[in-house]
Amino acid sequence: MIKTKTVRTAALALFASLTLASTSLASAATPQLELRQDAKLGSILTGDKGMTLYLYTKDTPNVTNCYEQCAVAWPPLLTDALPKLPAGMPGKLSLVKRKDGARQVAYNGWPLYYWVRDQKAGDTTGQDVGKVWYAVNPGPTVGTAKGGELGEYLVAPNGMTLYLFTKDEKSVSTCYDGCATAWPPLLTAYLPAEKGSKLGTTTRKDGALQVTYDGKPLYFWAKDSKPGDAGASR
Repeated sequence: MIKTKTVRTAALALFASLTLASTSLASAATPQLELRQDAKLGSILTGDKGMTLYLYTKDTPNVTNCYEQCAVAWPPLLTDALPKLPAGMPGKLSLVKRKDGARQVAYNGWPLYYWVRDQKAGDTTGQDVGKVWYAVNPGPTVGTAKGGELGEYLVAPNGMTLYLFTKDEKSVSTCYDGCATAWPPLLTAYLPAEKGSKLGTTTRKDGALQVTYDGKPLYFWAKDSKPGDAGASR
């Protein structure tokens, strides 16, 4: 027969163990953010274990509107301390306070989420869900640089020179197969519509979104090896 004192001691130990486990689960460790190249989405932001991070277009700057069942399907990226951006990634991180007091990581004001149906690193099944969920790509998507005979020219977030193809039609890429190998298209997961901006997107044959400038699809040149290179313009 087990003594009452022994049972009580075991129960207290179990309670303490469960309480500690619960506290550990509720505590959000600082996530490790990385950039990953996706064949259809370009550079996208990932969190722990390489899982894709998403934004919700119904959020507002530094305010999350995803709670209850939404937050079950789209778990927010929570943290105890602000993580660091991957090296060379533009923009900034901030913390958003949720209704329950938890702190959610935001990138350029967009609160970040995972998607419950992504099963492994590299999955992007949450892309374009409901036309309101998109994988997070580094912004700004296109910038400018100055130098040499080119004067001012367009560059990607990584500083690499961008090109256009005069055989393309407005907002339509005609560069595929060998052409796309030599001239990789500038892809994006999501491009916010900004009034007066010349930036846009065009959908390629494989469903990828290619960035356009004034309707002209943008490309890299495979032989450029570092920012400032513009070998194809010579």
